[in-house]
Amino acid sequence: MEIGVEQGLIYDNPAKSIPRATVRQKQLTLPEMDQFDAFVREVEAGGGSHGCKNANLVRFLAYGGFRFNEAKNITWADCNFDKSEITVRGDPETGTKNWSIRRVPMIDEMRQLLEKLRAAQPTAQPTEPVIDVHDCRKAMTRAAKKVGFPRLTHHDLRHLFATRCIESGVDIPTVSKWLGHKDGGALAMRVYGHLRDVHSADMAKKVRFGVGTDAGAMDTPIHV
Repeated sequence: MEIGVEQGLIYDNPAKSIPRATVRQKQLTLPEMDQFDAFVREVEAGGGSHGCKNANLVRFLAYGGFRFNEAKNITWADCNFDKSEITVRGDPETGTKNWSIRRVPMIDEMRQLLEKLRAAQPTAQPTEPVIDVHDCRKAMTRAAKKVGFPRLTHHDLRHLFATRCIESGVDIPTVSKWLGHKDGGALAMRVYGHLRDVHSADMAKKVRFGVGTDAGAMDTPIHV
């Protein structure tokens, strides 16, 4: 509308008085570790001939925090086992969402998954993709229903990665960097900030002001 005004096509912008709607943050409902294990097993068991491949895609997304379009373009050449990191380049033509290349560390589960996949594909060329199935939404929907959990999407697995990292003690700016955010952690803080508060409360329980400081010590009267 504003462009139309600038070009002289209309006299006024009828939408200028409409306030911008507030974007509501999605309520994340993510599986706990035992629920995730059961979910992946169901994906693997119920996917027919592609069950194992579907389960590997689920694990790959969850263990790396990749966007779906990033994950399907990761090749064996991008997996550096010596440095324990994966280079994320995105689509060959359009790149990643923010046009930058980033490196994500291999957590233990990711390394085990990659070693398993590599052993099953000993002749795979460096330019070949690590994951050769590009969509498992139907299998995920069916598995979630089977285990009694709300529907999970590919992007929910990215949230799951970030959540597990923060719950494990990784600071939000570092997690944000692994996710490929360029805002210094502002978005991650809005989405996952409540996890930091829980972690902070747990860490506070470890703070002591002396060898003899414990819950029983507070029974001693304090004179003011």
